[in-house]
Amino acid sequence: MEILILYTGFLLAAYAVIGNDVIQTLGTFISSNNKTHWTSLWGFAGIILSATLIFGWYMYDGDVSYQRLNSITLPETLKWWHLIAPLALLIITRLGIPVSTTFMILSVFSSQQFIEKMILKSVYGYGISVITAFLIYLLIAQRLESKASLENVHKTNQKRFWIVAQWLSTAFLWSQWLIQDFANIYVFLPRRLSIWELLGSLVVILSIMAYIFKNRGGKIQEMVNQKVNTRNIRSATIIDLFYGVILFIYGNYNAIPMSTTWTFIGILAGREIAINYLLNKGKLKSSYQLIAKDFAKVSLGLAISISIVYLIQLIKTF
Repeated sequence: MEILILYTGFLLAAYAVIGNDVIQTLGTFISSNNKTHWTSLWGFAGIILSATLIFGWYMYDGDVSYQRLNSITLPETLKWWHLIAPLALLIITRLGIPVSTTFMILSVFSSQQFIEKMILKSVYGYGISVITAFLIYLLIAQRLESKASLENVHKTNQKRFWIVAQWLSTAFLWSQWLIQDFANIYVFLPRRLSIWELLGSLVVILSIMAYIFKNRGGKIQEMVNQKVNTRNIRSATIIDLFYGVILFIYGNYNAIPMSTTWTFIGILAGREIAINYLLNKGKLKSSYQLIAKDFAKVSLGLAISISIVYLIQLIKTF
């Protein structure tokens, strides 16, 4: 029974985490390459994922979480209620709500003090992302995000450059996101994987990714498509690069897991405000409404996550 719960938990967590979080890193990549066949995009992302996973497994003696799970032990006995969190996350993902998978999945196995550390790091990440994106886009929006400048991207020489730049920035961002979120996917499995467990889990994850790519991101993708110019290859490249740099610097500051969802929403929010302030002042009100809507969604996700943790704690007392 325990083995069944362990592998069921992994399957649910893998599908829910990838379905909910993958759009944070690959959403703009999918939008701006909507004419490219999904198998090419999936193959590219799959190679990066495989390399990142195998590298972590090799460097950290079988620990694919890059030591993010060092302070989160796998219980000696898994109970049915451990599946509540990934199952709830799966349902929420299907509804298109960008919930924080870090809070939802890891909190079930964490102490209250560690949960507080994860929340604090994530909230700071959101604030840093908003401020950084706003300040940077104040400097570059008129040059790189105006209608006239974006039309120049369609010139053959510039388009080739930005195609290469986007795929490189996506590879960098995707690897940094994976380092953060492998912990959410693998929390149900042993902290040290055998070679067969590694390869088996890799096949499962790549299969789930194929489904996500074939459906062009699903519901969560709508949050990306609604933002200004996100379908443009240059805009998508810049977003990916900034997001990757923040995850690389702030996310790796320590081994405490953080919500990449909050960081992603923060970048989109700061960017949206700056672009509309400089270029589309008539749309500032609608921009604030859209950002407030996104923030309300992630806050709802956090509230649901905390509620589920308390529900599980209540069940454990019986």
